[in-house]
Amino acid sequence: MTSVLRVVALTIGCAVALVWFQSVSYSFVEMLSRAVRLQNTCIAATRQASSAAGRSHSEAGKPATTDEYIAREKKYGAHNYDPIKVVLAEGKGVKLRDVEGKWYYDFLSGYSAVSPGHCHPRLVEVMNSQARKLTLTSRAFYTNVLGEYAEFVTKLFGYDKVLPMNSGVEGSETSVKLARRWAYDVKGVPKYKAKVVFARDNFWGRSIAAVSASNDPDSYGGYGPFVPGFESIPYNDLAAVERAISDPNCAAYMVEPIQGEAGIVVPKPGYMQGVRELCTKHNVLMIADEVQTGCGRTGKLLCSHHYDIRPDIVVLGKALSGGMYPVSGVLCDDDIMLNIKPGQHGSTYGGNPLACRLAIEALRIIIDEKLPENATNMGKILRTRLRALPGEVVSEVRGKGLLCGVVINPNISAKEVCTKLMKNGLLTKNTHGTDGNIIRFAPPLTINEAEINEAADIIMKTMQTFA
Repeated sequence: MTSVLRVVALTIGCAVALVWFQSVSYSFVEMLSRAVRLQNTCIAATRQASSAAGRSHSEAGKPATTDEYIAREKKYGAHNYDPIKVVLAEGKGVKLRDVEGKWYYDFLSGYSAVSPGHCHPRLVEVMNSQARKLTLTSRAFYTNVLGEYAEFVTKLFGYDKVLPMNSGVEGSETSVKLARRWAYDVKGVPKYKAKVVFARDNFWGRSIAAVSASNDPDSYGGYGPFVPGFESIPYNDLAAVERAISDPNCAAYMVEPIQGEAGIVVPKPGYMQGVRELCTKHNVLMIADEVQTGCGRTGKLLCSHHYDIRPDIVVLGKALSGGMYPVSGVLCDDDIMLNIKPGQHGSTYGGNPLACRLAIEALRIIIDEKLPENATNMGKILRTRLRALPGEVVSEVRGKGLLCGVVINPNISAKEVCTKLMKNGLLTKNTHGTDGNIIRFAPPLTINEAEINEAADIIMKTMQTFA
């Protein structure tokens, strides 16, 4: 750049000198006009050279390989994740493409958020259309979309009210606040004595409240002091449930109908029904964390429907927007919801017009395309194929619908298996719980039989290398 400026300065100097020496034969006006033209030419050349230099610098700084993209993210981003070493650039349907042009089956689906597949045309159209009209006003004003969404989602799931939020952890924390307010205002629990019980090995986020409910040292370690009034009990243990919630100060029991991050843990027969009965018996609210299991993932609109139960509070998220936008929501009836008054809870983005339009369309896609039914059918094929995996590698297969997990034998690294799956064309991740030895298989609910079998072939081929 310095050399370019020197050339320009020299050119201007020469031009001025030339004009001076020719002034004898030119009029003053002609001399001035020529000087200005030469000066403008030099300025244009300078700008062109500067622009070219800028483009060259930009292109030189742009990563070109997987390793370069990863290095830049590590240099400038926080180190709170340990991803599989692939850099993704595009998604379509059930597949993802990396920056080097390779396509993969997506068997994680954004932790079950991308249920309709990547960039579903209907969702893209709705996002584009609404984004051109109105995206955010805050809840300081009414909009023409929130009421439509609230009516649609409450009628679909069968509850009086919805409280819209953004992330799953916000939804779950909102459910805890609702339960506490209900305990004080309706049940009559003494002020600030309400207790909320959680199933052990739960995972509902990373906020202080969420990690206060966790028994995972990676989640809670180093973040105390913790939220008081929380208690955790073993999953799948009805006796433990009754001991904990028989406390007259107990407000609620929060439970996942299938524990996701714990390792796709399916409750034993009768457990969820027993929880419902015990909560009713002891006047305690049953909160179903359906952030990962809801919206058709397990073969029903809600996983709770497998057990023919109606929780008092349902938390939804992830697939509620089809993976297009952070959208969550809490469903319950008026006797619970209306204890929170204006100013006592809220969110700037919760219930914004763009989120509402996307959620309505994502739910319509689930219904129109019969995705719960497809999840049931494809899930049966997938689990049948998974049960044929070598026993010296996989000790157990479990799940419902298209939320499946395989338990990897402890002498084999589940993360290494995931890395090998990636190299063979399939992306997933081991779950956080149970020492990370369980691999989750949760493709988009739009996957067809040919695709599920081709993906199963990749899984079989990969697992056999560890046998």
